[in-house]
Amino acid sequence: MSNSLHIGLGMMIFLIALALIFDFMNGFHDSANSIATVVSTGVLKPHHAVIMAATFNFIAFYVLPHKVAATIGKGIIQTSVVDQYVILGALMGAIIWNVITWYYGIPSSSSHALMGGLIGSAVAKSGFSVLIADKILQTVLFIFLSPALGLLLGSTLMLIVSWLFFRTAPAKVDRWFRRLQLFSAAMYSLGHGGNDAQKTMGIIWLILLAGGALTVNDPLPLWVGYSCFGAIAFGTMFGGWRIVKTMGQKLAKLKPVSGFCAETGGAITLFTATAMGVPVSTTHTITGAILGAGSTMKASSVRWGLAGNIVWAWILTIPASAFIAAISWAIAAKFLS
Repeated sequence: MSNSLHIGLGMMIFLIALALIFDFMNGFHDSANSIATVVSTGVLKPHHAVIMAATFNFIAFYVLPHKVAATIGKGIIQTSVVDQYVILGALMGAIIWNVITWYYGIPSSSSHALMGGLIGSAVAKSGFSVLIADKILQTVLFIFLSPALGLLLGSTLMLIVSWLFFRTAPAKVDRWFRRLQLFSAAMYSLGHGGNDAQKTMGIIWLILLAGGALTVNDPLPLWVGYSCFGAIAFGTMFGGWRIVKTMGQKLAKLKPVSGFCAETGGAITLFTATAMGVPVSTTHTITGAILGAGSTMKASSVRWGLAGNIVWAWILTIPASAFIAAISWAIAAKFLS
């Protein structure tokens, strides 16, 4: 199989640039996941929080395994179907859905938008037979598992901390966990960068493969990793403040101790998924962890109606981005061929 005739050098450069724009938007859209808790609890000012988050987004390139990139590059659709229109449709589907959800302040998943884009674009070209069902089902399963695990870990950690510090003065607990939350927020940012930047690495791998610059067995060049982790870190620096407000203030009222538990529970979930090579949603993960930590304090402290609206956005993300990608593929194939 070779698609080298389908993607010339100019188109490869354009698609790589578009992929990095998506990566930047991923960081911009998902910065709330990393910083909402630490900002809403007053531990860090917003501009300090985004600098910290961006730094650990990039450091993740050196720390975490790169199995997620392989899943996106080889595990969603058959590489034989990939051409410039499939990639263009996939990226447009993901980018447009991200813009829509950012505008309305909905914390949806950039990861699943990208996966939905790949599915919609590939199916529009060649039908459902080009999908790799087992990896797609694994990722869909984690739509439910990652927030559930985040919720379980967030609530469990909160209960453990409450038991350990039952007789400690609240002011002292608050002071200790303000310091500990710096660590937990950094670890969550590490997990966010490690899982999310690799998705764009997988897309660029497909572009290079379709353009004949790489073969299936070639490793990714280092510049791909540096550019992807740099782009997501740069996007995080700009921060999606609409979503920060939803995640950090509207969903649940957090204190430093509950913020620490939510971030730590979310980080553990992300590290586990990244080690398994599963492209999970950082948005789903931290939402579950916030709900878990918040509900152990007081069930009424969580706005369950808002949480329900967020879940609907999770369910819609893959089909909506797939639909947009299919239309984008059709337009590109008709007018650019």
